[in-house]
Amino acid sequence: MTVTLAMIVRDEEGVLARCLDAAAPLAEEIVILDTGSTDKTLEIARRYTDRVFESVWEDDFAAARNLAFSKATGDYILWLDADDVIPAESAACFFRLKERLARERPDTVMCPYVTGGLRYERERVVKRCQDAKWRGHVHECIAPFGKIIHDEFTVVHMQTAKDRSWRNLRIYQKWAETEPLAGRDLFYYGRELFYHKLYAEAEAILETMLAGAGWYVNKIAACEVLADIKLAQKDPTGALEALFSSFLYGEPRAFILYKIGEIFKGRGEYRTATYWFEQALTCSDHTKEGDFERPDCRGILPTLELVWLYHVLNEPAKSLAMHKKSEALAPDHPSVLFNQKFFGE
Repeated sequence: MTVTLAMIVRDEEGVLARCLDAAAPLAEEIVILDTGSTDKTLEIARRYTDRVFESVWEDDFAAARNLAFSKATGDYILWLDADDVIPAESAACFFRLKERLARERPDTVMCPYVTGGLRYERERVVKRCQDAKWRGHVHECIAPFGKIIHDEFTVVHMQTAKDRSWRNLRIYQKWAETEPLAGRDLFYYGRELFYHKLYAEAEAILETMLAGAGWYVNKIAACEVLADIKLAQKDPTGALEALFSSFLYGEPRAFILYKIGEIFKGRGEYRTATYWFEQALTCSDHTKEGDFERPDCRGILPTLELVWLYHVLNEPAKSLAMHKKSEALAPDHPSVLFNQKFFGE
């Protein structure tokens, strides 16, 4: 059972070796497609493999990834970005995954992807076949197909200093001029517009997405972005309406409930805020559904808020209980350390 590591790169001399030092031992073959580097990326890539190819960049990530995949000869394809990192314990996990590939013969392997405070699953390893096709000019993906399994092989995405935000927005704007966008693409387009403070345009795109067909996970996330737009415009009531509308699409998410609690706290409605933070603590992990899961929103963050709120509401026993819970969750958190002094520990 052989695995090809397939990557697309451009001007990644600062991070490529770090990625490949960990990833190269995992694969029987490495395919690297360079889309126009002007630094030492190609030189570094050739230290690890002779299967280095070059192509012209055409503002289409899916096309580039599909071209890289077309060069693969392994039974399975593992994809990474140059600024991804594979922790040592995760590398060991991959060898166990290869045993699963041989034993279970899956078509798609969903694995955790960690970036910033987010944790979600991606289609990290796929069988080399005609169904393994990337779609989307930006924020591209492979629709999971065939026999799907979940594995704990975890990749960590490390942000670099390269500014990609305007690139992504430019691609979406160009794309929208020539063809209709699907629901998933409308969500990411609206989010890019929000990031650039183009609030009216972002709201219109996201409302269009919510009114049409689309994945419920993206619709829940779109409600949060709409809430952020309202907050940026000093409209907390509108933000609450957007957050509550997310309940139309699925089970309440911790990041939604936590943000509702923040808004009520900001309005001085402490008892109501307490209710929503308590509810956030009860939420399930929706990582395997494809959510951009934020574990802290159902863990340490609402717990710390409740320490303060119970104190303000003159419920010292509950405040201390939440402090003890926060110590167990994150003993080195600055707020936990501060509260230890407050409680005289």
